[in-house]
Amino acid sequence: MKKYKVGIIGATGMVGQRFATLLADHPWFDVTVLAASSSSAGKTYKEAAGKRWCLETPMPEKLENIVIKSAVDDIKDIASSVDFVFCAVNMKKDDIKALEEAYAKAECPVVSNNSAHRFTPDVPMIVPEINPEHADIIPFQRKRLGTKRGFIAVKSNCSLQSYVPALFPLTSFGIKDVLVCTYQAISGAGKTFETWPEMLDNVIPYIGGEEEKSEKEPLKLWGKIENGVIVPATSPNFTAQCLRVPVSNGHMGAVFVRFENKPSKEEMIKIWKEYKGYPQEHELPSAPVHFLNYFEEDNMPQTKLQRDLEGGMAVSIGRLREDTQYDYKFVCLSHNTLRGAAGGAVLLAEQLCSQGYMD
Repeated sequence: MKKYKVGIIGATGMVGQRFATLLADHPWFDVTVLAASSSSAGKTYKEAAGKRWCLETPMPEKLENIVIKSAVDDIKDIASSVDFVFCAVNMKKDDIKALEEAYAKAECPVVSNNSAHRFTPDVPMIVPEINPEHADIIPFQRKRLGTKRGFIAVKSNCSLQSYVPALFPLTSFGIKDVLVCTYQAISGAGKTFETWPEMLDNVIPYIGGEEEKSEKEPLKLWGKIENGVIVPATSPNFTAQCLRVPVSNGHMGAVFVRFENKPSKEEMIKIWKEYKGYPQEHELPSAPVHFLNYFEEDNMPQTKLQRDLEGGMAVSIGRLREDTQYDYKFVCLSHNTLRGAAGGAVLLAEQLCSQGYMD
């Protein structure tokens, strides 16, 4: 596998910092460009992000002295010097849409952590273990953009990474209705307890836009490519409630599910334990060996104990039991800034490289 030159757009934010730590020693990717707002441009990465560094993992030494470029003003320069970019900017939705399209039109593929293009009909939103075939939409998007190499691919919302992977392998039983309550870490808002002290000893029962994403995005993941666009599925029916909880990292989902053909508990656990997707079959560098992990103990999974499972890229499941109104209920857990954000985007980039879209 060739080494790809990559850039991180939005390198100073929390997800950008996570990209930096994941990519610093990546076997396929070599970070050659860091970009952020104009206020950071011209400074070294250490100068721009050092005081705002919020991860326990230290800033990679090899990136400390890279001089930050302007994400908005240096698009042509950046696009000409890398094979593709990761994007995790904090801007208004329309500005993000325009920025990502500008990079794509400059013949620079964009792997985005942002939500702006998730419902653009010819932009694939991919969880590599679930819908890698949605990359087949890229030639249609390139035709619309008028590009030869440039395109945009996005990852889904971070909270989906906990419960949708557990549901997807069970589709052969005809999933009809899903109710999910998510308990989401403060890092999902780009915060720490130091920057958000009011979250200590507190739960906030509202996360702007999160419930709509949790109900709509799974249907795009389940969708099919028709006439050059991704047509979302019409079922299952999803309803969601999303709460912010005083946890640093790790999103948990409490899931209730109803089937057309109710499987046995043993069938469900067997499917979860044996499930493999594209990343496992192709042994991608960031892929967890076991994507779905079922815990038999009544008090598992726990955020503190399982969020870092397989480098934070695995999904933990537990407490599967029959329900009085739905067929079954269970809980799921994933690391929101690893599997749910930067790690999921890196895995998506690995998939796209292995399929030849970055060449």
